[in-house]
Amino acid sequence: MVETVLNNALVNNDFKDVMFGRRSVRRFDATMTIPASELQAMIKEATSAPSACNLQSWHFVVAASAAGKAKAKSVLMPFNYPQIDSCSAMIFVLGDTKSHEVYRDVWNKACDEGKITPEKRDEIFKTFLPMYESASKEFLIEDATIDSSMAAMQLLLIARAHGYEANPIAGYAADKVAATFDLDPDRFVPVVAIAIGKAAETPIASNRYAAESLTDFI
Repeated sequence: MVETVLNNALVNNDFKDVMFGRRSVRRFDATMTIPASELQAMIKEATSAPSACNLQSWHFVVAASAAGKAKAKSVLMPFNYPQIDSCSAMIFVLGDTKSHEVYRDVWNKACDEGKITPEKRDEIFKTFLPMYESASKEFLIEDATIDSSMAAMQLLLIARAHGYEANPIAGYAADKVAATFDLDPDRFVPVVAIAIGKAAETPIASNRYAAESLTDFI
């Protein structure tokens, strides 16, 4: 288990620009390579996202090599080929429905480091762990999907903070993703794919619905 520490060498620390300047880029500079170490750093930073009961029910597959991209392309719908053909990497974010099986590790470490007391750790184990151990598959899928969605959103923003652009993608054969990447399809559920690279186009600045029309105060 490791601590998540923000990379101090971020290209863009302007939160306003990172968040509100984000656009979905679909064509990237195909000559540009992002080092594996930086891709790993971005994933590490993205996993500072919150998760239900701190289960951290996410898993990442990085398609950056020619072979990896070929596998990724095999599950993508054709209208997403421009992204995989030009991006530096496509990261598939999957939900892990069995993350509770290693749940004790993260809390035992927190206890060993003095962040929580043994009593608090045991309380967590008695409260949350039985709920997941007896949960239905539908519950575990929904829970892992929510967790992974939050990590994916952070990854989109972190990519911009590193000086890149990204495009979230759901246009793929969901039933084939896990097996294509040699993962257990009964355990891992695809949530989103994210193409990352240097933009080779000016993305569309799309409009948003009026927030007032989407909000109820009660």
